[in-house]
Amino acid sequence: MTTISSVRGFEALDSRGRPTVGCVVELAGGARGRVVVPSGASTGQYEAYELRDGGPRYEGFGVVGAVRSVNEVLATAVTGLEAADQEQVDLAMEAADGTPTLAVLGGNAVLAVSLAVMIADAQGAGCELWQRLSDSEIPLLPMPMVNIFSGGAHAGHAIDIQDVLVVPVGAASFAEAMEWVSRVRLASAVILESRGGSAALVADEGGLGGRLASNAEALSLVTEGIAAAGFVPGVDVGIAVDLAANQFWDGSHYVLRTDHLRLTPSDWLSVVVGWCEQFPIVSVEDVLSDDDWSGWRQATQSLGVGRQLLGDDLFATNVSRLRRAIDSAVGNAVLVKPNQAGTVSRALAVVRMAQENGYATVVSARSGDTEDAWLADLAVGWRSGQIKVGSTMRSERTAKWNRLLEIEALNQGHTRFAGRGGLAGQAVDAPGIV
Repeated sequence: MTTISSVRGFEALDSRGRPTVGCVVELAGGARGRVVVPSGASTGQYEAYELRDGGPRYEGFGVVGAVRSVNEVLATAVTGLEAADQEQVDLAMEAADGTPTLAVLGGNAVLAVSLAVMIADAQGAGCELWQRLSDSEIPLLPMPMVNIFSGGAHAGHAIDIQDVLVVPVGAASFAEAMEWVSRVRLASAVILESRGGSAALVADEGGLGGRLASNAEALSLVTEGIAAAGFVPGVDVGIAVDLAANQFWDGSHYVLRTDHLRLTPSDWLSVVVGWCEQFPIVSVEDVLSDDDWSGWRQATQSLGVGRQLLGDDLFATNVSRLRRAIDSAVGNAVLVKPNQAGTVSRALAVVRMAQENGYATVVSARSGDTEDAWLADLAVGWRSGQIKVGSTMRSERTAKWNRLLEIEALNQGHTRFAGRGGLAGQAVDAPGIV
């Protein structure tokens, strides 16, 4: 009794107060899956299409049309299908839409149904979601990548680069990793306050925000925060930086308003190389614009040796773009956002292709996220090795961290922690039993 019997959509709110799509799927046997899908602020041009209503309601961000897609089209397309056959369900919805980017019915509508089916299937099978998704009985807890300071689209463009995060590369367990990064955030907040900033200013993903004299000052602040928390920068805790270069690319130059600089691609890359030499940066995300394939190849050669070079806007959780990168030796890690892909099956295909070709995978939340915790189970079940959720505060962020803490604690003695080896370009530690 695992066939889909009911699909109902509804309009909900994400963590920024913007509408998003919710969905409840029920199976013939009584199992139920509920989801409220996330939405991004820094969105790439190659993502699945997010259907919005336009007009005055919610300043145009309403999703009544996407909810209508769920209730009037997608429900009919999937009712009667086996929930356990996720690929069949997702293909049926793709066929109903008829476009590669799901532009007719909306990627937000399609993803809501896809995720709700996945959750209902796990409940119907009587197991944890991560177990339903995994081919191993031993859960692999991912290395957390945790936001400390934000700029870009996540913090009113107070600085140009989007996020400065920390990666607790020396931690021995997920629980220890989270305790370490919590200490670093608190120490960084104290340093920010001492410089006249306000730790009360919280960005979209829970990170610290505020105007600084330069982009490099954000890297310096977090490096100092690591040391002030009692850790050795780069040994115990490293830095990951999400540059989100698309946001300050004007078509010919990278424009850093904070630094009053207008840089050619090669000059901008030299700046990033300099930052990597000065600060304990272990991961660099979206270093260049998402159409600069030759520049990305150069960046891979100069930054990707012994360091993670992560693509988000570049790959857009799309197998064809990842295949091009693999064939061109571009990058060595891929950010995986299910709402970029539009379906669970598409996102999983990216994870599998990356893993089969030696690329690290980082399952990621969005700036406009929700109280759901299914992303944590995806990271464990897909054995991604890394997860990027946001900071250590705001409940839509802690929901994911808490779910991972729960999985580790309730399976104590039978879990593995990815550790430093979860990152591309890092020395692989044998993941320890926790």
